[in-house]
Parts: sequence; C-alpha cells; structure tokens
Amino acid sequence: MEQRVVDKPAANRFEIYEGDELAGFVEYHLFRDEVAFLHTEIAPRFEGRGLAGQLTECALDDARRHGRLVLPYCPYTRAWIRKHPEYVDLVPESHRARFELS
Repeated sequence: MEQRVVDKPAANRFEIYEGDELAGFVEYHLFRDEVAFLHTEIAPRFEGRGLAGQLTECALDDARRHGRLVLPYCPYTRAWIRKHPEYVDLVPESHRARFELS
C-alpha cells in the first residue's frame, strides 16, 4: 500500500498515512531556525513496516531543505540519526554530545 508523509504545521507534526489511514506522526516544535523533534508514534497495527523510519527521514529532509537545525529530543529520532550519520550535521555541533551523537 502507498505511504505518504504530510507536514501539518497547525498541529506541529508530520503525519504518515498508509492509503487514507493515519499510521503515525512525529511531533515537533519550531523556533526560529531550529526544529525540536519531541515524540514519534506509530499506531500498533502499522508497526514493523518501517514507517517510523520513513517518517523520520522525511521530517529531517524537510529540516535540511529549510536550512533548519535539528534538536532530537525524541529517543527514536536520536537513534535513527545514530544509524544514519549523514544526518548528524543537522544537529548543532555544540549539542551533539548532549544527544550522544558525537
């Protein structure tokens, strides 16, 4: 089934859909040129399909496109960045140790 990620700025979150059904979301807080990722959640019936990773990648790619720095407070986002070091540059160097990304 087709997945799509949609930014919902009014709700401060990116949502991932499978078909027409909401499968999960990542909440964020935007302040100036920084975006703090706070929480990622996938509905239980959609778990194990790689949707959280797809959602996280899209959200981080959006941050890069807009020239935003990333603060990965969400444990899932932090772990995903550790597994994909090509995204570490989005986290300010002065914050990387705090997020265990150095």
